[in-house]
Amino acid sequence: MSKSFSSLKNHFLIAMPQMADPNFSGTLTYICEHNEDGAMGIIFNRPSPLFLGEILAQLDYDFKGERSNAIVYEGGPVQQDRGFVLHTDKRKWQSNLSITEDMHLTTSKDILEAIADNDGPDTFLIALGYAGWGSGQLEKELIENTWLTCQAETDTLFHTENGDKFAKAVGQLGIDINQLSSQTGHA
Repeated sequence: MSKSFSSLKNHFLIAMPQMADPNFSGTLTYICEHNEDGAMGIIFNRPSPLFLGEILAQLDYDFKGERSNAIVYEGGPVQQDRGFVLHTDKRKWQSNLSITEDMHLTTSKDILEAIADNDGPDTFLIALGYAGWGSGQLEKELIENTWLTCQAETDTLFHTENGDKFAKAVGQLGIDINQLSSQTGHA
């Protein structure tokens, strides 16, 4: 990587009010990977109409867990038929990306089987699809003031009500969400 590259891995992307793309308007995205080849993240404040129990039933898993009403999120516009489990479990799953020592992204069915058997991660969220950016695309959007960024917090990801997530992330920056303007400029 070049010396000027700064990864946003394990950061939140906060969509600015002027975001015109309906795929991202009003979203919070957790960045799972970011390098010179591009970026990948999961939108975690846009609930889908599906719940965990429905997803597991579609996969023919006998769900023994208590979280059948857990929200499944619209993780982004790419591969919306594919499931992603963002979690804090350190066990090794068949397809696992370690984002930090404590945060992982798993796409293999073995984690869903474990969740169905009430033996999955204690802390997780499930999304269908992901958000992706090609090489230099996210950096260009940041220069254009399309996004705000801040360090990710697990409390915001996993333990904050959906309606409060956006304001909480913006608040990390010391900004009142009601004072964000759709007008941007450069000094």
